[in-house]
This record gives sequence, C-alpha cells and structure tokens, in this order.
Amino acid sequence: MSEKVYKTMKRTGAANITIGILTIVAGVTTGILLIIGGGRLLAEKSKILF
Repeated sequence: MSEKVYKTMKRTGAANITIGILTIVAGVTTGILLIIGGGRLLAEKSKILF
C-alpha cells in the first residue's frame, strides 16, 4: 500500500517540477519580447504624431 503512495508522490513531484520549469521559460520569453517591443517603440518615438 505504501508503495502506491510513494509512486504517486514521485509522479506529482516530477509533474510540479516540469510545470515550474515551463512557467519560468514562458515568463522569461514573454519578458524578452516585451523588452524588444518597448525598445522598438522608443526607437520609433519621433515618427509618432499626436
């Protein structure tokens, strides 16, 4: 019976680590894209008319 519990805990831990790594990668990618977009806006600032 206790082997089932340990196997379940092992799977859950592995899934949590995987989801955590994917979340970090997605966050870093999103941050880089936002920085690039902001840089482009600042570079083209003189062409914007209000």
